[in-house]
Order: sequence, then structure tokens, then C-alpha cells
Amino acid sequence: MSVISSVSVKVPATTANLGPGFDCIGVALTLYNEFKFTSHTEAQMVITATGTEAERVVTDESNLLYQAFVKFYQHIEQTPPPVQIDIHISVPLARGLGSSATAIVGGLVGANLLVGEPLSQLQVMELAIALEGHPDNVVPALLGGCRLAATGVENEPPRRTCAAGDFPAAGDWRRQECQEWQICEVPWCEDVVPVVAIPDFELSTKEARRVLPTEVSRADAIFNTAHLGLLLRGLETGRGDWLRAGLQDRLHQPYRKALIRGYDAVHSAAVAAGAYGMVISGAGPTLLALTDTAHSEAVAVAMTAAWMEEGIKAEVRSLCVDTQGAKSIQNLKL
Repeated sequence: MSVISSVSVKVPATTANLGPGFDCIGVALTLYNEFKFTSHTEAQMVITATGTEAERVVTDESNLLYQAFVKFYQHIEQTPPPVQIDIHISVPLARGLGSSATAIVGGLVGANLLVGEPLSQLQVMELAIALEGHPDNVVPALLGGCRLAATGVENEPPRRTCAAGDFPAAGDWRRQECQEWQICEVPWCEDVVPVVAIPDFELSTKEARRVLPTEVSRADAIFNTAHLGLLLRGLETGRGDWLRAGLQDRLHQPYRKALIRGYDAVHSAAVAAGAYGMVISGAGPTLLALTDTAHSEAVAVAMTAAWMEEGIKAEVRSLCVDTQGAKSIQNLKL
């Protein structure tokens, strides 16, 4: 029987929230991290990193990719093998584009491939959600496309329990009760273009969470429910009026935008150049504009110029929605 000795996994960046879809919607984008896992006989783990901000990638056992790799083997009750991991980074770190999700998904998928895929894609997804603590980034990173995630029916007895190995004993991952998840693919009109503006500064998720209120009014909850529904229909149809209204939010962006220097100026510039609207990507500070193909270049130029006027250098890119998610790009056997 063939033994897989080396696998390479390509995982897309993600943008989450999309305005009113706070903590429940995410989209895979055509920007990628690549991870190569090679089994070897030496009793050690080796990590190398190249690409964007590679010097910041930790190369010891605290590396998030390696932690996910180890957790997979703990979950299937096997000992992790000695492995060399080569990382190529294209998704900027701590910018609101799901770099942590690429690591978690990459580690789980790589381990699953090396051991002969004992877990289904659904099982890998459940483990990824358990490790990340929420589904909005890891689900589209694994499956591709735009995905809406919700828990199952309340007050039903749990149909599944998590093994102890599903959760880290320590670290930054948030422990949560294992749940049934309903994952819904959201149709995305090809003429709706995501434009990401990635500034040269960071914003920690912890700080972005800290500024949020602990309670919201009934009016704001109703507002977001209605506007998320409108956003979903706008994404499917490409209708600009639905998208312009549907991107509005009252749960997180009014509080977080104060943490992002130049937010209002970049927003005004994007809309003036033809964008339907602009939102914070994930926890930020990356900003995401949605526009049509005819205006995507003008929107990118306008967002770049607006941030330059604020003294901030930003990388602005028109991307597409990745429809494949995490995938194996190489498979070597002995």
C-alpha cells in the first residue's frame, strides 16, 4: 500500500461579517497561503517560512499551523509523526483576512491527507470550528465560496459529543460546547467584486472585541436582521440598491471604525468611485468594498489615494470569490 510522504495544501484568505453578518458569514477570496508537510525519520519538527511577513512566523511548537496538525492526530488517537512544514505566506497577518483560519484549516487538512483521509470534510470542518471557536472564517477557508453558519435547533438533545482531543488543553483557542452547525452556501453574483484595502498597521481581534457593547437595543437587532436578509439577496442578484442598503450595520462597525484611522475618508472615496458600500473585513483593519466589474479599478485607486492622504500606505487589490476552498496541490507517495 502506498504511503503518502509529502502533501501541499493551498488555503484561501477569508473576509468575515460583511457588515450586518456579524460572526455568521464569511467569504473565501483569491489570496492564498500554502503549506507543505513532509514526513521524515528524524525525531523532530522543522518549520520554515517564506513570503509576506515570513520573519514574523514562529517556527517552534507554538506555531498555530503545527498546533492544529498535532490536534488532528490527538483527535484520531495517533502520535504525530516527525514532520517538516514549509509555509509560504501571502495572506497578511493580523489584518482581518483570516490568516489564523488558513493555519487551522491547513494544519487539519494536511494531517488528514498524510494519514490517508480518515476524516470526512464535514468532520474536518467540525474540528476546525471547535479549534477556532467560531465558524465564520474557517468554514469558507475549508469549503470555499460565501457561507452562512448557524447553530441547529435549540432545546434539542445534542446528537454529537466532542472527544477530549477536539479541544486544546491550553492556549488562546476558546473552548466551547460541541454543536450541530447548519452551513448554507450563499450565491454570489459574478459581477459583485470584492476590493480589499490592506493597511500597513494591525488591529488585534481582542481590541476590536473590547470596544463592542455587551447589549444592543431591539431596534438595532431588527435593523441588522433586515439588512442581512437584504444583503444576501443583493449578493445573489447583484442589485446595487439592495447591496448599498444591505451593507449597513449597527452591531459592530459603528464601534470598531474609530480604531481604524482614515475609515471615513476611505469609505467616502470608495463610494464616490462607484462602490456599493464599504465594510470592515473581519475584525479589521483591512477594509472591504463591494463594487461591480466596471468600477473595481477606480474604487481600488480611490481607496489607495484616500489612505495615502491620511499618511497610511495600503495594498489595495481587486479579488474574486474562491469557490474551491482548501485543496491539495501536490501529493507524493512512497
